[in-house]
Amino acid sequence: MIKKVYIVLEDGHIFEGKSFGAEGEALGELVFTTGMGGYIETLTDPSYYGQIVMQTFPLIGNYGIMEEDFESDRSYVSGYVVREWCELPSNFRTEYDLDTFLKKQGIVGVYGVDTREITRIIREKGVMNAKIVSSVDNIDYDEIKAYKIVDAVKSVSCKEKYTVSDEGAKYKVALLDYGAKKNIVRELVARGCEVTVFPYDTSAQEIIEMNPDGIMLSNGPGDPEENIVPIENIKELAGQFPIFGICLGHQLTALAMGGKTMKLKYGHRGVNQPVKQLETGRTYISSQNHGYAVVAESLDRRYARESFINANDGTCEGMEYRSKQIFTVQFHPEACSGPKDTKFLFDRFISMMGGKNNAAE
Repeated sequence: MIKKVYIVLEDGHIFEGKSFGAEGEALGELVFTTGMGGYIETLTDPSYYGQIVMQTFPLIGNYGIMEEDFESDRSYVSGYVVREWCELPSNFRTEYDLDTFLKKQGIVGVYGVDTREITRIIREKGVMNAKIVSSVDNIDYDEIKAYKIVDAVKSVSCKEKYTVSDEGAKYKVALLDYGAKKNIVRELVARGCEVTVFPYDTSAQEIIEMNPDGIMLSNGPGDPEENIVPIENIKELAGQFPIFGICLGHQLTALAMGGKTMKLKYGHRGVNQPVKQLETGRTYISSQNHGYAVVAESLDRRYARESFINANDGTCEGMEYRSKQIFTVQFHPEACSGPKDTKFLFDRFISMMGGKNNAAE
């Protein structure tokens, strides 16, 4: 029997839908993502910690679930909202359907709601909290408004360090895990790297003692300013090794360099975000998932240079700190599923460690 559920927005809007996945209630920050595909990667991206994720594309789940494509060992989303989900996925790799995935992960799902209308509200009013409930009696709006994502990086980072490598690895890379997607490791290993993944709060001294050829700062969830320890560690590591930062790693580096970040009205989430490289004027299509942005003007331009901007709204998408051998980007060059336009940035990182720019096919 199909059960009714409701999405209650903190501004008072209520949408009636139908339940799928796990039963229960879910409280979180409601965000939307625009990708036609890539829902497996979205559901397993730790950067969505504490958020109710809504897909704007109307049909989700048509190629099923393949665990080989997971970006982490589990899902960290608080809830999941779609217009329609596919009950009979068609793909030779399919292991099971979307509903089964949500049940396995304990994620409350909603379908049959007007996702376009909800998206319009978020675009006009900004990201807001929401709760998925089975009844609209006695709604506690104070509870919804008070919700805040805290300890996000601590909650998703690995607990102990581990190493991933293929035979013949040429470079040692220390990857600081703020919520790292598995494809970052895959891209580095494919380019001849032995990757040691460290918990988010690993001391700078432990990284220095490893003496890596380069340091990777990963993506991750939450407010970047909350991460006091990682920011201090990046300050200490800057200038000692080549550093490449992605997403949250980009934001934390800017804060470590004395800059500021800001929360965006509704963020950039999807696989079709255009970014312009300022040096060449070329535009690339990128995959993104972030609710905060670096304020480029807050950084000292004698040492920091903006390298990419978002072609839609002009926000900062990349920074370079050449005197310290650091470059960072807000978007995801490791995107999978998603555009592969900017994978060359991994080759640049290899080059900074003394290697050749041999793109991994």
